[in-house]
Amino acid sequence: MGGKREDRVSDRDNALQIAPALRRYIREFEIYESLLRKWQKSINLVAGGTLDELWTRHFADSAQIREFFPSLENWVDLGSGAGFPGMVLAICLKDRPGAKVHLIESDQRKAAFLRAVSRETGAAAEIHIGRIENELPLIADSLTGVTARALAPMPQLIEWSHELLLKNVKGVFLKGEDWAAELTGSSAADSFQIWTLQSRTHSSGRIIALARDFGA
Repeated sequence: MGGKREDRVSDRDNALQIAPALRRYIREFEIYESLLRKWQKSINLVAGGTLDELWTRHFADSAQIREFFPSLENWVDLGSGAGFPGMVLAICLKDRPGAKVHLIESDQRKAAFLRAVSRETGAAAEIHIGRIENELPLIADSLTGVTARALAPMPQLIEWSHELLLKNVKGVFLKGEDWAAELTGSSAADSFQIWTLQSRTHSSGRIIALARDFGA
């Protein structure tokens, strides 16, 4: 048991080094962790094998978006699931006036979990229960960033986000080792500028950022 606790402390310390944005909100992320472990017993929120690296694999992995794109404060997270990256961003933005992260999730139980985390942490979050294609148009005018993690291949993410991207909302998507093949299979380069940023938590992962104009 002691080893498990030491592993968790080490994981948290590692996450705080990777993503300093977490440091200001350690108490909130401890609440998030506690709620996730409790709800995980009845809902499959994350892969069980990642629980001992929760802070690095999920919190820091999500918070690196805040580190790379600090000027973006009004986000939508597509298919939020357990809240990665959207709820992490919403906690990191909770003290920013006017900031908000919209989390779209179609699963009622996962949405209930997200609402519990938002309520207990005071996150700058609004939870939307429904399909992406139905919910996204309702909030499109308020956004500066659109994100998703472990949801769908790049062509599908771009299809859902296309109208936002045309308005120069920035697309920021966390991708795994197949990121290059996914980009090759999309027509994004025909319409948008693309950045690929090395993930701080996965050596083979990338953050794929798209915009009509990154300077705007």
